[in-house]
Amino acid sequence: MTVEMREGHEGTGPGAITPDGCAVDLYARLPVGDEPDVIAGAVPAGAHILELGSGVGRVTHPLLERGFTVTAVDESAEMLGRVRGARTICGSIEELDLGETFDVVLLASFLVHAGDAEVRRDLLRTCVRHVAEGGCVLIQREGEDYHTKVPRERVDPSGFTVRIVSAEPVGGGVNSVRAEYVFPDAVWTQTFLARPLTKEQFEEALAEAGLEVDAYLTPDGTWVRAVPVG
Repeated sequence: MTVEMREGHEGTGPGAITPDGCAVDLYARLPVGDEPDVIAGAVPAGAHILELGSGVGRVTHPLLERGFTVTAVDESAEMLGRVRGARTICGSIEELDLGETFDVVLLASFLVHAGDAEVRRDLLRTCVRHVAEGGCVLIQREGEDYHTKVPRERVDPSGFTVRIVSAEPVGGGVNSVRAEYVFPDAVWTQTFLARPLTKEQFEEALAEAGLEVDAYLTPDGTWVRAVPVG
């Protein structure tokens, strides 16, 4: 099936490629990191989580195992086809309006760094629109050296290599980032647009959407719990 790629995004390798350049088969192979532990430690037990950009369920499934209820949203039907045990909704995150609210809205995978500032605004507005009174929004942001410490690579214990090959300025404060994932039997690449945000710029973006930082959840500041202002 042919998909219309988002401008500035590209993906190569076996299997279906989503509009932002993600390879479905790749993400089905990637192991989960500490994301479920960070999330579980930041929200009430048994909370209902709206996961924006769930992909194949890499984080969804561990959250379900920890007793959370998850509604998983992704624009890729191929990605959502790999999700088990969660309610799934296929559609654009930017335009999502379910007419309901959730204890927790999760915006992970550095989506807040969308190259298009209007897309970022729409993503954060979606978060605000769906968070319940007394609830929170959990956001994963890039580390400080994400765009400057390149090239870099990490060899995963399970036997594959992740490389951030380059982060090249394309104007307007946006970089074109190229990543490679090398497995013994397959190689995938993804090129995408990302906007580095200092802590101050990030907090300004939240404020614009009606959110404020409640807590930085990890020492490196990459996980944040935000709440609606007022």
